[in-house]
Amino acid sequence: MSKLKYIIILFLSALSCKAQETPTTFSEAALNDTFVTLEGNSLTFQSILDTNKGKKIVIDVWASWCSDCIKGMPKVKSLQKEYPNATYVFLSLDKTQDAWKRGIEKYEVNGQHYFMESGWKGPFGEFIKLDWIPRYLVVDENGSIKLFKAIEADDKNIKNIL
Repeated sequence: MSKLKYIIILFLSALSCKAQETPTTFSEAALNDTFVTLEGNSLTFQSILDTNKGKKIVIDVWASWCSDCIKGMPKVKSLQKEYPNATYVFLSLDKTQDAWKRGIEKYEVNGQHYFMESGWKGPFGEFIKLDWIPRYLVVDENGSIKLFKAIEADDKNIKNIL
């Protein structure tokens, strides 16, 4: 009987580890989630990746009402200075597009900007298991996820990948 318990525990542990694996590719639902450009056009996350193919991408999920996001902006700007060849994509969780645009201007956020129409619980937010902002991801030149989760722009893992 104890041998059977050992096998069951080992099996469940293996399943648990498998469930915790960090994804290296975006789900189809995340790729098809729609975002709004500063000009008001709608496009998919796949389109954002396609536009930046061949470049390392730092994705910053943020909002202008988020105090941690605003406190972290100097670190983002420092990262941009240190790694100018990376592309910086900002995905906003602001409540309105007007607030989003005002936040970009107020905090002088430089990069590519998109409004997350679907919000926290949309396909993209669900895929990245969004539970806190700011949230940073790093995607390589081929669209593979190299860093799935960081909550500080000066995270050593971001710098190691860039």
